[in-house]
Amino acid sequence: MRVVLFSSKPYDQQSFNAAALPQDWQLNFQDAHLRADTAGLAAGYEVVCAFINDDLSATVLQQLAAGGTRLIALRSAGYNHVDLHAAQRLGLTVVRVPAYSPHAVAEHALALIMTLNRRTHRAFNRTREGDFSLRGLTGFDLHGKTVGIIGAGQIGLTFARIMAGFGCHLLINDPLPVAQLNQLGAQQVSLDEVLQRSDIISLHCPLNAATHHLINAARLQQIKRGVMLINTGRGALIDTPALIGALKSGQLGYLGLDVYEEEADLFFEDCSEQPLQDDVLARLLSFPNVLITAHQAFLTHEALAAIANTTRDNITAWLAGKPINQLLPSA
Repeated sequence: MRVVLFSSKPYDQQSFNAAALPQDWQLNFQDAHLRADTAGLAAGYEVVCAFINDDLSATVLQQLAAGGTRLIALRSAGYNHVDLHAAQRLGLTVVRVPAYSPHAVAEHALALIMTLNRRTHRAFNRTREGDFSLRGLTGFDLHGKTVGIIGAGQIGLTFARIMAGFGCHLLINDPLPVAQLNQLGAQQVSLDEVLQRSDIISLHCPLNAATHHLINAARLQQIKRGVMLINTGRGALIDTPALIGALKSGQLGYLGLDVYEEEADLFFEDCSEQPLQDDVLARLLSFPNVLITAHQAFLTHEALAAIANTTRDNITAWLAGKPINQLLPSA
């Protein structure tokens, strides 16, 4: 059985090689993103294993099906990049990794908060240059602050438990009732209330038609002045250009991003030898109160192992005619 992994990096190869795969599986690790001009690399492979910035539009899926692919095994929980209706028409099964390590992403959200607040990245650079002054490094106590959490899936609730440990007041927004409110000491409130009351807002919701550009210019006007906004979900949850005006005016006090709407051709690659071509990203990077990481929140040994093991189990179940973690198009 032949499997081709697109957008694969050395850490993917290490984690999959450690996953005790059946000996008759042949894995082909491709650094290239999956898109129309690279889909030919999958010819003859029954399984295509794709990541978050791969193109799984109808055009690409048609090419894959014509080349003999029968299973799309996502190495991610999110699937907004997949045309599920086209996959169903073409007879392609699509499976995903619904959960790997919610701790990895939730803890990275905390890392962004702590770094932005206490400015440890700036302090690190200063002390290396012999500057031991403390000017401009004043932060605030997290204890007693109100944290708004948008999305109460596994990651959102894990993040909520972390912030509860700091003594924060928690406001949670989710379209479904949240069962663990009492244990967390949290309130479930409307999106408007999260925006208006929170000192820190963290996005943990999936990207879909209802959440696309959930944070936009109008909603940025609703937030408390000087709020901290964190996004470890999907880039398109935020209308990114709208952030620039809010940062310039001081309405948005801190911004931490691990995802970016136009990240596909940038993140996971070394672009240091050429000028940055994305003007919006370049402008964001110029602000001292902005911290951007390149979609690394998932990158822990535990999460990588879980992704590889779940992908192995997904493929094995599909081969047995009993698919698990399958994605079907909504009506």
